[in-house]
Amino acid sequence: MNIQTPKTPVTRILDRFAAGREISMAEGEVLFAAEGTDITAITTMADHLRHKVNGDQVGFVVNRNINFTNICYMGCKFCGFAKRREDAGAEWLTLDTIVARAVEAQNRGATEVCIQGGIHPKMPGTYYRDIVLAIKAELPDMHIHAFSPFEIWYGAAKTKMSYADFIMDLRECGLGSMPGTAAEILDTEVRKELTKDKLSAAKWVEIIRAAHHAGVRTTATIMYGHIDGPKHWAAHIVLLRDIQKETHGFTELVPLSFVHSDSPLYLANPGSVRPGPTDAEVDKMHAVSRLMLRGAIDNIQTSWTKLGPERAQKLLCAGVNDLGGTLMNESISRAAGSEFGQEVTAYEMVQIIRAAGRIPVQRNTGYDVLEVFDNHDPARQEPLVERGGHTPIDFLGADLPDFLKEPELPKEAV
Repeated sequence: MNIQTPKTPVTRILDRFAAGREISMAEGEVLFAAEGTDITAITTMADHLRHKVNGDQVGFVVNRNINFTNICYMGCKFCGFAKRREDAGAEWLTLDTIVARAVEAQNRGATEVCIQGGIHPKMPGTYYRDIVLAIKAELPDMHIHAFSPFEIWYGAAKTKMSYADFIMDLRECGLGSMPGTAAEILDTEVRKELTKDKLSAAKWVEIIRAAHHAGVRTTATIMYGHIDGPKHWAAHIVLLRDIQKETHGFTELVPLSFVHSDSPLYLANPGSVRPGPTDAEVDKMHAVSRLMLRGAIDNIQTSWTKLGPERAQKLLCAGVNDLGGTLMNESISRAAGSEFGQEVTAYEMVQIIRAAGRIPVQRNTGYDVLEVFDNHDPARQEPLVERGGHTPIDFLGADLPDFLKEPELPKEAV
């Protein structure tokens, strides 16, 4: 006699999904609230879809983050990155320094520089185009992935240009694509708590649509694990899906886990603000997003800067097909308390991906494959920034190159 496991609301949704039905907002909320064995069912379905859409290739891009200023007066409560001009550690990079860092990145194999900065009160709106022009003058083939919707809002206001005209001007200067950061949670009430609603959800959507219509593709993001929950996540993902159906301008979704330890939002409200998502919520965010975005956004990236390389690797079995960038420098997550370093080299990316039983692929920003590392490795490089006592591939138990090993103490010092 066959004894069938009773269906749950989650498994019934997954059955309808497997039959070709799109997951609704209400159903997404049910999936995001799943517990126990239902989570396994969700991640298994997401992994199956990942394999069907992306195969066993897992991508990464060799890039460098250049945060040209951390001076910002916007007062976003979750942010530990912002400084005032008189604060210790306040930083402003000249155009020459920005270009020098881009050149250094290209010399290390980068195909992209990712540029973002704080909302500096004295910065002219033309500085964004100046950055792009300066890099392109020196490195005409470098892809510039730059300026969040918040920065576009600020630059357009400063120059008294429409969003569309401001973005088109940047594109003509050489802007290649934009990060879809500053989304946080696209919910009015949540955003009022996080950012005082200085960039509303409606404005974020308007700017993203303007970028897509101008031919500038963007990433999509969600920052979760603070004062939000399943209903906010489901609504956010459905909104991204609706935009994508209209514009086809998103390249990927990047879920960003809230890093709490040095975040003003958490430090001021430890009783009412959660210390980031749980492990189960991390799994569900990546897996449910994969399912809800089927046929719309087919690249689901995880953030090793937020979660660490080991946790990121595990998500390759929960719908994820991309590990993001090598970065070389990382300021924003570190400022919030992340402890996972500033760079995972291309060699380390390949080892992490291969150890998960997947095929490592170096891609460009637009997800064109540049090289498949099926039976060889990238050149080994020392990290650009000196590391502490751990490395991104320590957890693999792999043979590390000499430069990643801790130096041996002389016998007389032992």
